[in-house]
Order: sequence, then structure tokens, then C-alpha cells
Amino acid sequence: MAMATWTADPSFYPSPRMAMKAAPETLAYVATFDPDRKTPDALAVVDVDPNSATYSTIVGTTPMPKTGDELHHFGWNACSSCLCPNAPHPHVERRYLVVPGLRSSRIHILDTKPDAKNPKIVRVIEPEEVAERAGYTRPHTVHCGPEGIYVAALGNREGKGPGGIFLMDHETFDVRGQWEMDRGPQELAYDAWWHLGHDTLVTSEWGTPDTFENGLIPEVLLGAKYGRRLHFWDLHKRKHLQTIDFGDKYQLVFELRPAHDPRKAYGFVNCVVSLENLSSSIWTWYKEGEKWAVKKVIEIPAEPASEDQLPPLLKGFKAVPPLVTDIDLSMDDRFLYVACWGTGDLQQYDVSDPFNPKLTGKVRIGGIVSRATHPAAKNGALNGGPQMVEISRDGRRIYFTNSLYGAIDPQFYPDGIEGWMVKLDAGPTGGIAFDKKFFVAWPKPHRPHQVRLEGGDCSSDSYCYP
Repeated sequence: MAMATWTADPSFYPSPRMAMKAAPETLAYVATFDPDRKTPDALAVVDVDPNSATYSTIVGTTPMPKTGDELHHFGWNACSSCLCPNAPHPHVERRYLVVPGLRSSRIHILDTKPDAKNPKIVRVIEPEEVAERAGYTRPHTVHCGPEGIYVAALGNREGKGPGGIFLMDHETFDVRGQWEMDRGPQELAYDAWWHLGHDTLVTSEWGTPDTFENGLIPEVLLGAKYGRRLHFWDLHKRKHLQTIDFGDKYQLVFELRPAHDPRKAYGFVNCVVSLENLSSSIWTWYKEGEKWAVKKVIEIPAEPASEDQLPPLLKGFKAVPPLVTDIDLSMDDRFLYVACWGTGDLQQYDVSDPFNPKLTGKVRIGGIVSRATHPAAKNGALNGGPQMVEISRDGRRIYFTNSLYGAIDPQFYPDGIEGWMVKLDAGPTGGIAFDKKFFVAWPKPHRPHQVRLEGGDCSSDSYCYP
């Protein structure tokens, strides 16, 4: 008699090396929102299979039940971290997408298994339940961890500080509660990720909801009151250990991209703008003895521009800031992709030496002044710029969209953003180029934001084995 066995989800891999050998993705899931909050936001499904007759088109759309969610960053209920030895859950499936509304604080659970092109909403967690059980609002970032779903939230139950993290069960989707046992001086929140091999969680900062929900506030920005710190935590004890302050000229310390190899104790974070010269910067955080440290490794300067080409917010500066709003790291920890939403550049750096990056590729599309086009675009000048970036597990395909946030888009693109999604092809030793056949002109009134790839991608999974 054959012995019954549990089989782990085939999209789970114990190591990043093995994940890189996965079959290519055929679908991409994209959070899409109505900036006017008149029609429901939706999760769109894009065909990314080059052998398909519907390649580079939206093949499914799941609208949310209500308006005004502002779908932003979302994630899977489970991923490769379920194979970790400290909290193994190999029987869980990567099946459900956990899709929060940043403005509404409502969380939607979508089942992709019955029909991957038409995910079905199977549960909606109302903001009152999140606030009651966890004490937080404005859920922003979703990461599947070894023992559940981590959600970083930007506000407390009143929409003020401190923001923080709460946990959800990855099978029932019940909100378990607040993650922090001792938050120390941490007040502002944004992204959260970890080094599982070093029992360390890292968080970054944006601001409280009243400082961004109606757009960036110049007085807050110029007063250096937005986030500028990294926080390091004991992942197991849920205790704050260390704060690193970047200094008051650095504002909006955002996206965390730790090395995928669990033996490596470093990662990258972007700073959106310098108040000194409007540049953007990339920093490496790393373990230095028993403490963590940071080093600025990339600085991208602003580009001079005439006032008549600039939105009101920038006219006095006579320059286009790069506005690096997202970064992503390839699975082999070799290439870092840097999205310059202001100038329209998507840059590729070789970060094999994480302290000495080398620029290996660059494309330009959109941009506040450039309005650079795409081979497959029909309307000539494009606006918006590279924003949310996602990389295939093998590192050969890079997808990105062009909208940042409903209330912030018009501050830099006052004519309104025409949404699009594009794809780059990457060479095995560096270099990037547009896939001339892949351009999704986004249907109004929605704009596209975060992309998740079928079976996992370079910012969805974490690993416990090298």
C-alpha cells in the first residue's frame, strides 16, 4: 500500500537558486485604482505569455465591492518561506492574493485557484475589524512569512502614529493582532521585510496618513518631517533593537530589498529625494559587528529644466528630480533595478559588490519633461514614469507600471497620468531593452500600480536555505 504524503506547493522553493529555475510566468496580477474614487478599484490580470494570442493584454478583471479603496501593495497568502525549518507549513498553498486598500483600510482576499485569469473575492475584512484586532489602519505592504501574513500599516486606529505591523492567519485570514511587543522609538511606518537567516526584521518610514492622503505637503517635506529612518528588530522577540537616521536632508526612505541569499546580511533601500539638491539615492544596509550600518552607494542627480516645462511644485527649483520611488533586486542578488519616476529612467546596476554598484543598463519612458515614448505606444508622448517594478524569478523579464498614488500623481503630472505597463528583457550578464511587443495602454478611469507574477517573483518570497 502506497503511503499518503503531503506535497508542497510546486511554486515553493527552499532556496533562491532553485527558484531561479522555475518555469516562466504566464500571468501578471496588477492592482489598478480609480484616482477619482468613483468606480471600484480592481485587480487586473495581464497575459505575459509571449506564445499566447492575447499576449500583452488584460485578460481578466476583478472589481472590488466598494469604491475608494486605493489598491496599492498586495501579496500572496503563502510563499517559499513556508518551507523554513523554524515554522514549517509546507501544506499551505500559494493560492490567495491579499489585496488591501490603502485609503479604505479594507482587505480583500482573492482566490486564484479555480480560474487564475478570473480571481474571485472570497472574503472582505472591513477596516473596523483590523482596527479592533490590531489597532492599525491604512494597510500598505503584504509579505508572506513562515508563520503567517505580515501587513505593514501606516496609521494607528485613529489614523495617526504610530504605524506598525500586524499578522494575519494565512489560511483563515483572521487578523491575529499587532506584531510589535516593544516598538521603542519607532513612530512612522512604510515597508517591512526581513533577514530570516539573521533573525532580523527591517522597517522603513513614510508618514502618518494625514500627511500624504491628500498629496505630499510641501511644508512637511521641506521641514524634513517625512520618514528618514530605518528600524531594525529582533524578528523572534518582536522587539526594536536599533534606529539609523539618514539625516534631515534625506526624505522618504522607502522600499526595502534584502539580499535573497539568507546567508547575506545586507540589503538596499531608496531615498526618494534630497532636500539639498533634489537627488535620489540608494543605500546599502549591512551588519557591522553586532550592529547594523548604512552606506550611500548610488546618487542620481536632478536634471536641469526650464520652468515652463515643470509642474507648479517644481518651478522654483528649475530641475527635474529623479524621484526614485521603487527598487527591486534580482533573485541572484546581482542586479538592482531603480525606477526614476520623475525623469523617466529605469536603471539597472550590477550590485555583485553591494558597496560598489555599476550602471549596466538604462531605458527612458515617460518623465515629467522627457515624455519619452515606447515602440508600441500609439499616442506618442507618454507621461508618468517607471514606478512599481517587478522581476521574474529567473531575472530575465522586468515589468513596471507608471502611477505612484492617486493624490500625488497630479502634483508631478498635472495633466493626469495615462496609465501603462511595459516589459523589459534583460541579458544574462547585464543590459536591458524594451520588449517592443509589450505595451499595455491602461483603460480609463483606472491607473495601474503594483505587479505580482504568477507563482512568485523577486519581491514576494523569502528563503531559509542558500
